[in-house]
Amino acid sequence: MKAEGERRKTVGKIQNWLPVFGLFLALTGVGCGYQLSGAGEAFPKDVRTVFIEPFVNRSRDVGIDGEITAVLKSEFHRLGRLRVVDGLEQADAILSGVIRAFDHRVVAVNRKDEALQYEATLVVDMNLRRRTPDEVLWRTRGARLTEVYSASRGSVVTTSSEFKSGTLNSSDVRRFTDIQLTETLSLDTRERLVERFARELQQRLLDMF
Repeated sequence: MKAEGERRKTVGKIQNWLPVFGLFLALTGVGCGYQLSGAGEAFPKDVRTVFIEPFVNRSRDVGIDGEITAVLKSEFHRLGRLRVVDGLEQADAILSGVIRAFDHRVVAVNRKDEALQYEATLVVDMNLRRRTPDEVLWRTRGARLTEVYSASRGSVVTTSSEFKSGTLNSSDVRRFTDIQLTETLSLDTRERLVERFARELQQRLLDMF
């Protein structure tokens, strides 16, 4: 019985790390999800401008494709390492992507089987290719980001950094119903995931310069 208990603890620890490890693989380029033309090459020095194509949305979330495209452009403008251009013919490289999923699932319940926490997951494929000649510079498949948010007033931690970075304050938590609170936190989480995606993609590309 003791051995079985230790085995379950070990399995639980491994499962807890799997989402984090999966994100590490997808965004750092370790494993099959990432390819860079020419083993060990740095980012091509002649690529200075990029055209960001509107992302294809295959998730059930209407409008998230436009938000991701807009936030990506803003992030590129902010850092300035690659200049975003409005016309395809002006670009040295083209960045495109497919939003595979944006889903929510219950990850914690109370004794009455009522939801306490949800997990939001964003899954995206990305492709960066040179315009002329047409060749793939970098791509990743199934880049996955997740965030957990509360589903009831009792499970909200108002001192957490996630809560403080959102649009609610402590008085809102007391005033809102659980449904109102969950809807608002869901939107905050969606916004954070989109911004995280843009930052981490930008950082991954900058690491190759």
